[in-house]
Amino acid sequence: MRMRAEIVCAYGGDSISRSIAAALHPDNLQVPKGVQVATVARGKQVITKIEVDGRIETLLATLEDLLSCASTAESVL
Repeated sequence: MRMRAEIVCAYGGDSISRSIAAALHPDNLQVPKGVQVATVARGKQVITKIEVDGRIETLLATLEDLLSCASTAESVL
């Protein structure tokens, strides 16, 4: 089954959103087969699009990992 999700997080400024997106970028490079992840900073927002061709559990695990990494990046800024 093919599934898609889009997560949009808003921050206090462009530089913060760029820093968060940059921190998430390495996680987007090594993903399992059937998973695509793309993160961009647009103004004060960080937008991540996830596409999974597989199981719902894979999508949920990917979303959990993304949000965990974003939370960690937020805590150090």
